[in-house]
Amino acid sequence: MALTPADAETFSRCIAVGGVAVFPADTVYGLACEPDNKEAVQRLYRLKRRRLDKPAAVMFFALDLALAALPELGPRTAGALEALLPGALTLLLENPARRYPLACGVGAAALGLRVPDWPDDLAPLRDVSWPVLQSSANVAGDADARRLADVPESIRISADLVLDGGALPGTPSTVVDLRRYERDGAWAVVRQGAVPAAQIASTLA
Repeated sequence: MALTPADAETFSRCIAVGGVAVFPADTVYGLACEPDNKEAVQRLYRLKRRRLDKPAAVMFFALDLALAALPELGPRTAGALEALLPGALTLLLENPARRYPLACGVGAAALGLRVPDWPDDLAPLRDVSWPVLQSSANVAGDADARRLADVPESIRISADLVLDGGALPGTPSTVVDLRRYERDGAWAVVRQGAVPAAQIASTLA
């Protein structure tokens, strides 16, 4: 089911007023809220039954927005982001400015960054201007949701907005640790997902 520009506008309004939304990404269905709104973040975590000290990701809807929001990134790391994103990846970055602390867990020393590669059916979401705190739309520890019907009913009925993007690929993002990348070019796959490690290695070579 293709989204419309009106869907993207409604999504943006929902986030702006402190709402929690169920939405389709390039991998699985997610939950989103304003990343600096403590009440909204706590509500999202309650819906997932997830501990508040567990980190989530901050999702930008276009790469240029992410790079503009993180000016402290070193040139090597920024180059890696430009090579890898958009894509089905969550990149763990050093967070010296302690940005988006509600999404980062204890200490906020690391930031998880997502920039989806939006398929044509979800392309209107590219026009969302502001980042969101994002986590998968499931109960913590349960299977990821490929279809809207796979999202637990308790989450769907409690969210302020539910967007149906049809069937998604169903494999979550690959999590890649880039926290040492600026210093020595080291990186590591923390969780295997939609993007194979060999593809990442080839891109960063």
